[in-house]
Amino acid sequence: MIFYDFEVFSQDWLVVFKMPISNQTTIIHNDRNQLLEFYQNYQKELFIGFNNRGYDQYIFKGILLELNPYEISKYIIEGNKGWQFSNLFNRIIMNNFDAMTTRNGLKELEGFMGHEIKESSVSFDIDRPLNNEELEEIIKYCERDVSETIEIFKLRIKEFESHLTLLKTFKLSLSNMSKTKAQLSAKILEANKKVHNDEFELNLPKNLLLGKYARVKDWFYDKINQNKELETELEELEGSEIYKQKLKIEIANVPHILGWGGIHGARVNYATNGIIVNMDVSSYYPSLIINYDYLSRNAKPNKYKDFFDMQVKYKKENDFRSEPLKIVLNATFGLSKYKYSALYDPLQANNICIAGQLLLLDLIEKLENKWELLQSNTDGLIGKVQNMRDYNKLQIACAKWEERTKMKLKFDIYERIYQKDVNNYIIIDKSEKYKSKGSYLKTRHSLDNDLPIVNKALINFLLSNIPIEKTINECNELIMFQKVTKVSNKYSHIIYGNEIIHEKCIRTFASTKHEKGVWKLKIGKTTSDKIENTPKNCFIDNSNIIDKTIPEYLDKQWYIDLTNKRVKEFGK
Repeated sequence: MIFYDFEVFSQDWLVVFKMPISNQTTIIHNDRNQLLEFYQNYQKELFIGFNNRGYDQYIFKGILLELNPYEISKYIIEGNKGWQFSNLFNRIIMNNFDAMTTRNGLKELEGFMGHEIKESSVSFDIDRPLNNEELEEIIKYCERDVSETIEIFKLRIKEFESHLTLLKTFKLSLSNMSKTKAQLSAKILEANKKVHNDEFELNLPKNLLLGKYARVKDWFYDKINQNKELETELEELEGSEIYKQKLKIEIANVPHILGWGGIHGARVNYATNGIIVNMDVSSYYPSLIINYDYLSRNAKPNKYKDFFDMQVKYKKENDFRSEPLKIVLNATFGLSKYKYSALYDPLQANNICIAGQLLLLDLIEKLENKWELLQSNTDGLIGKVQNMRDYNKLQIACAKWEERTKMKLKFDIYERIYQKDVNNYIIIDKSEKYKSKGSYLKTRHSLDNDLPIVNKALINFLLSNIPIEKTINECNELIMFQKVTKVSNKYSHIIYGNEIIHEKCIRTFASTKHEKGVWKLKIGKTTSDKIENTPKNCFIDNSNIIDKTIPEYLDKQWYIDLTNKRVKEFGK
């Protein structure tokens, strides 16, 4: 494994390669021949970087091809895809794996880990060769980024192993490590891209039985609701077909929203106890694909069903190959909506999504007088029954739905639920084991460590009624109180009081001493915006805070007040 990172200027480029196993570091500056020799010696190795799928690999390949790395860099930074710059890139075979598996940037992840957040003071807009002092700083900066990438890779080793297992299971070459799981899934299903012009010629299940809510089905057939546009804001979704129209309707006394993305409904700011039933449809979208013939018409027939049967078998046998098969099965729906995928088939994507909503609505309708519905969400329902006799009646009605629809339900019983909305809730069973959803209720980890003390205090209170003040006041680890914020490239800089902060990523803490907050200035604007979810009065600490204890002026009351505010949102 070789970890690497490129830095590119108008007159300079440099790359740092690190091989952790042999503890070897190679630094190359403006020397194509040295880079070519390195590539020739190690081209069969796996090159790992942070965002190298979108950036560094094209700089690497471009230099080998004697293209201008600065022009390539500018082209990508301006929002273009690296592969679009030149088809010559295909000539360079390179085994790449990208350690950037979420949308979080490198500096943001460094902040979550408690590491120093530091940007280079050398401007990347310099239009002359770097001097010795600048070059020395950039080398140190680049080396540090590579070291941080190694740390992130270690924390995400399961992601890497999952990717590698996909290749091994389906006997794919190492060169496929550079592909996303979505791209691998299309390849595994042997998809051949075809043009389809029947996007709204829906083929919904014939066994669908809707009575009082039949008008929901009619809504999807109304051409007024079939307008679409391309999502371009988020890179992961770019090229996906999205539809703006949504149907807002009350179902089983719960406000619902249906549309082209799924069914969502919940009692908001709600809490209750008793016999809480959580029912999920097992492998809902894969089951719809198989039972209703909704597989992308670009995929090889029967391949998907074979993989589904294999996955069920491997899961029962606790075979590690179950996970990569599950990845392929679950990726298929999203790829059917993705314009640039070989599996792109918008009609089948619509069939899956709409059938999933309507069959779940069918179930809601059949259960409406047998329980109190609390929540509906894509592939499952949560509700409350008065006693176990009613629970048995509920199961009988569900069994009839299962037999008719060919779906399979899984049931779990809980004793308490606290629900902010459909995307934020916690349900707790009698042994205090719980299932939760939403950023407020996540157990924070090293690469997602944002306001962890607030999450911990909220969970402790909802789960065990531990006073919020106790959790927060007894904690003295500074990292537990951090708020990590990264501003986008739409903003020129951050303002702290009257001070300009050149870092785009900062770590803030509530303060009783500092009477200033953090703001961001949008490019081309003269007025700044408050940075969301940051304290009104705060201090910034972008140094390494691992093992640091809190200062006496940390405002713990701010965290207590924020937690109390969130508690109210969960109906407590």
